[in-house]
Amino acid sequence: MKQLKLFSIIIFSAALLVINNIKGENLFIYDNHPDIIVDQEILSRINRENIDEIISDKKLGSFVKNDSTTFRIFAPNAANVTLFIFDKVTDETGVHYTLTNDKLGVWEIQLPNDYTGKYYGFKIKSKVEEKLEDLPLCVDPYAKAVASYTTYNNPRKSIVYSDNYDWQGDTWIQRDWRDLIIYEMHIRDMSADPTSGASQPGTYGGLIEDGITGGINYIEKLGVNTVELMPAMEFANCEIPYLDSLNGKYNTWNYYERNHWGYMTSSFFAPSSYYSMNWNEFKWNQWMGTEGKQVTDFKDMVKAFHKKGIAVIMDVVYNHLSEYEIGNLKQIDREYYFRLDDKSNFIAESGCGNDLKTERPMLRRLITESILYWMKEYHVDGFRFDLGKLLDWETIEEVIREARKLNPNVVFVCEPWGGGYDPEGFSLREWGSWNDQIRNGIKGENPKDGLGWIFGKWYGNNNINRIKSYVNGTLVNYEHGLFQKKEHSVNYLESHDGYTLGDFIRIGSGEVNSQSVIKDTYKNAVLSDNQLRLNKLGALFLFTSQGITMIHAGQEFARSKVIPFDGNVNDIHKGQIDHNSYEKDNTTNYINFKHAEINKDLFNYYKGLIELRKSFAAFREADPENIIFFETAGNPFALSYQINFGKDTFLVLLNASNNINQKFICPEGKWNVLVDENTAGVSVIKSLSGEIVINSKCGMVLKKQ
Repeated sequence: MKQLKLFSIIIFSAALLVINNIKGENLFIYDNHPDIIVDQEILSRINRENIDEIISDKKLGSFVKNDSTTFRIFAPNAANVTLFIFDKVTDETGVHYTLTNDKLGVWEIQLPNDYTGKYYGFKIKSKVEEKLEDLPLCVDPYAKAVASYTTYNNPRKSIVYSDNYDWQGDTWIQRDWRDLIIYEMHIRDMSADPTSGASQPGTYGGLIEDGITGGINYIEKLGVNTVELMPAMEFANCEIPYLDSLNGKYNTWNYYERNHWGYMTSSFFAPSSYYSMNWNEFKWNQWMGTEGKQVTDFKDMVKAFHKKGIAVIMDVVYNHLSEYEIGNLKQIDREYYFRLDDKSNFIAESGCGNDLKTERPMLRRLITESILYWMKEYHVDGFRFDLGKLLDWETIEEVIREARKLNPNVVFVCEPWGGGYDPEGFSLREWGSWNDQIRNGIKGENPKDGLGWIFGKWYGNNNINRIKSYVNGTLVNYEHGLFQKKEHSVNYLESHDGYTLGDFIRIGSGEVNSQSVIKDTYKNAVLSDNQLRLNKLGALFLFTSQGITMIHAGQEFARSKVIPFDGNVNDIHKGQIDHNSYEKDNTTNYINFKHAEINKDLFNYYKGLIELRKSFAAFREADPENIIFFETAGNPFALSYQINFGKDTFLVLLNASNNINQKFICPEGKWNVLVDENTAGVSVIKSLSGEIVINSKCGMVLKKQ
């Protein structure tokens, strides 16, 4: 019936055109029938009336087959689409071809010859009268490799790309989610500092260099089994010059004119060329990624981690695009791809100026196919979704359903906020979520007037019963619980956002002022006895709680983010501790491995806790019925419990009081101490029985003989 209705409209439209003797470039032969000529703008209006019913299963992007190259792009509201092909990335004019619309919003053309290695892009007319020379060149949303120009509007050219990479038998690392120990990290920061010893600092290659202090060697030494890469899809890494403007928006906040962290994705199928750069040669106004080297670099990185038994999770951003970039989905089809208000302005619940309308079926398809592509083509083991609540539930459900067909153990976790807050909704759909309750309850929400349990304080509605619920995985059967299963709870005390845990403790303990100018970063990095105790206590609670464990890069040595004095940037905050360093490609963010050596006591404590958690399933797989809590009268900040799991029995004793040295009575038998206030691991430190005293701000783990 729909087909008959559409055909009738087409015949009627054709008749109108003949009667009015209309001619021009907006006329085309409909579906290869020379007797039916249709005005493209009329067809676009037909499509718009049923836009949420349009679903095409045609392969999109550019691809080569039988010595011919096909180009396809979905733009249902376009009046005309022109393909431009360039021999050189610097070419300003190229050969161009007009694409045809297949009546379901897909514009396409098949050209003879293999165009592999050529650069291309699309110019999209939303109205027929627009001039091609006035339109930006748009990157292919399905481009597998992208060359980008280092300016704030980030002009890009897609690359017709294919390679035959030798994975040497590599495949996904599949783990029970409860076994995950995640290390959130930035690719560049792990090798950019000279202390890393990398010969290719700040790159995919530098991250996996053998025989150096930093990078993959350091991560392997620490013992984590999973890395979570901060965004590594092609992204807008340049922003508006300071005090300059674009479309009425002035940059009054970003002195560095950069987006270092990568949360401005531009291409959902292409790895970032930012991490393939030779940083000794980096400069503004130049092309990056022109050879597509970033594709093999990324694969080399994943393969290297897999060889060491370390899984790779990607932080992905499907909720918005860059506000400043020109030549992306905003120019391809603004009305289809973005959430707009009743005045056709972008909705910005993400805080980034333009939220993607993920409920559109063809955008849902793009997101799902992007995930599957990174799994199949790059062997990625899991994903962390930025501001996951900004995606619609149907997309969330489809993504995990289709991904599990490939890898039943693929990891999906997210920020459960953005346009709302619903960890329970994600858990019901078998997703994991960052657990901000354990973060705020244990360390606090802010270091000035929102301190948590490790400081001997209760933040918000926290109390000893809430703390016990965190030990058990923050399950829904507890008051304020969030998760159906404990493995849906990503327990963490530090992430890329906010102060590092080390700086939170420096400020929260009153030993460092957040506004003070720090001139001696070495002295600032050295932990006082009090700071060391608090760091260890927080870590001990984290690694003995049920759920997924996550730490951020540098947490294991109480990393401090001090804005450096060097450089030509006129940052009025130089010398202060930073809590939002998204824009800084400098030592604020770089991992300083000398500081890791300075605080090797804490590093070794984390290393020992990681070994403990990996060695004993009780800290990963125990259910609430396996955990028995004891009462500690007179000290509301003391926590003690026994875990009975399999043949093992453990005691976990924690004392967050500021001034009480807590007495505990061990259950009958001899107990081997594996963790105390100084040391952590699986080796027996000493054996105890009867009464034990735990000093303030300290903890202990004992295993029954």
